[in-house]
Amino acid sequence: MVNKIFLGLVLLGVPLSVIGSLLHWPSVIMFIVYCLTIVALAGFMGRATESLAIVMGPRIGGLLNATFGNAVELIISIFSLKAGLVGVVLASLTGSVLGNLLLVAGLSFFVGGTKYKRQKFNVFDARHNAGLLIFAVIVAFVIPEIFTQNMGESSTMSLSVGISIILILLYLAALFFKLVTHRGVYQHTEKLEEHEEEVPEWSRKKAMIILAAATLAVAYVSEKLVHTFSEVGEAFGWSELFIGVIIVAIVGNAAEHASAVIMAYKNKMDVAVEIAVGSTLQVAMFVAPVLVLISLMYPTRMPLVFTMPELISMVSAVFLVIMISNDGETNWFEGLTLLAAYFIMGIGFYLL
Repeated sequence: MVNKIFLGLVLLGVPLSVIGSLLHWPSVIMFIVYCLTIVALAGFMGRATESLAIVMGPRIGGLLNATFGNAVELIISIFSLKAGLVGVVLASLTGSVLGNLLLVAGLSFFVGGTKYKRQKFNVFDARHNAGLLIFAVIVAFVIPEIFTQNMGESSTMSLSVGISIILILLYLAALFFKLVTHRGVYQHTEKLEEHEEEVPEWSRKKAMIILAAATLAVAYVSEKLVHTFSEVGEAFGWSELFIGVIIVAIVGNAAEHASAVIMAYKNKMDVAVEIAVGSTLQVAMFVAPVLVLISLMYPTRMPLVFTMPELISMVSAVFLVIMISNDGETNWFEGLTLLAAYFIMGIGFYLL
């Protein structure tokens, strides 16, 4: 049923996106069309990556989900940078971190927990990710905020570029560690329930073609979406911060939001956690620094300096997720706790 709705939205949304932009339909209407189209396209990306996850295994599958989920946001952010909307980009990065750690993980733990009393995932992966989360969000994001308070614009940008290069190199090293040198070294001490052998919905070739086509369509629609932000903000009374933290982050991450919850419902918690936490690490250690480097090509450059509400929210989310996930087990109440934290922060950003 959901798949049919997404197919209908894509078949209707993509042509409407083209026609509406050519005929200059009202921004608010086009904003809704663009958002629904991107969410539907993200659904196809999620199904394609789920098929690839079955073929390639949970870690590669989780990485693919995170990568193509973040591809949507990366595309939206690049067009936002081009339009000079640095505040929206930084806010959307914050929204991604909060959305993945609190909303995606929270929904996954809650939905999975309503079906299973206890759900387990690889505790070694959880502890490994905890260290990276503290580094990526707390060290790499807080340091620029503190050090740049007495710096000029040029020094701030130099520090941001230096940190960005270090983040990208460490992220690549982390992938090499997990997928090459220590692949399969840290296994569960207890075996999870045996699952029936799953058959992928699409073949590898078909899944990759759909993934590529959906990504191209998302790139087109995202460029149009960015140009509606200012008028939509005025119409609804939304600040640039709220649009970035909540709207862009949810629309941009719809693919992994859906995939993680589906995986949790199927009791595939390793993949669900890899999507939620892996995607956060990818945003913090790869997407954010890449955007800093890309911004050097535009008149308005983006330093890696967040506002205090953004920083405190991200740091709080990291500590909460680490405390909840460090034992390698979860339940519906822990999921509800993460969701409650997300909504508290959402209200705060709306009222700012």
